[in-house]
Amino acid sequence: MIQTAPQKQISPLNPLKVATWIGIISIIMLFAALSSAYIVRKADGNWLDFNLPNAFWITTGIICLSSFSMHWAVVSAKKNQFSNLNAALWITTLLGIAFVAGQFLGWVELVEAGVYFTDNPSSSFLYVFTGIHGLHLLGGIITLIVVAIKAALLKYNSSNFLGIQLCATYWHFLGALWIYLFFFLLLNN
Repeated sequence: MIQTAPQKQISPLNPLKVATWIGIISIIMLFAALSSAYIVRKADGNWLDFNLPNAFWITTGIICLSSFSMHWAVVSAKKNQFSNLNAALWITTLLGIAFVAGQFLGWVELVEAGVYFTDNPSSSFLYVFTGIHGLHLLGGIITLIVVAIKAALLKYNSSNFLGIQLCATYWHFLGALWIYLFFFLLLNN
């Protein structure tokens, strides 16, 4: 009787997918904690009411557009449409940069309106929410650039596009997170 070596069991969970989702869950927990702290602190009083900057309305549109271009990238990868894939990734990257620039312009609007980081807890929360989201978005932009370079080098195709999928998952999450933050601040300011 011939003995065979025991076979390794292959896990259905990809470690990169698991890591991505652990990161996303961690970010959700961070913003849930900040949202809770915002509501509790607002109830204490001494709260400055002000309008959100106009730039934040524009950046909300930009982040929504970037989700469409990111989806286009995934669809293009699945169809081996390499020129569309490259275009979609670079468009998403440029829209991400435009979002961050728009957020900065929103901060400029706030300063021009006399709303500073240290003035009041309400303004401090606004700067913290948008600043932390902006840092996560910068991480997404760096990831997009890496994925776009790999796509330009033809590292992805219809049977190998995990990097694009993970990037898309994170990017769509950041878009949804911004929409949540925008409406949370709009309704609770």
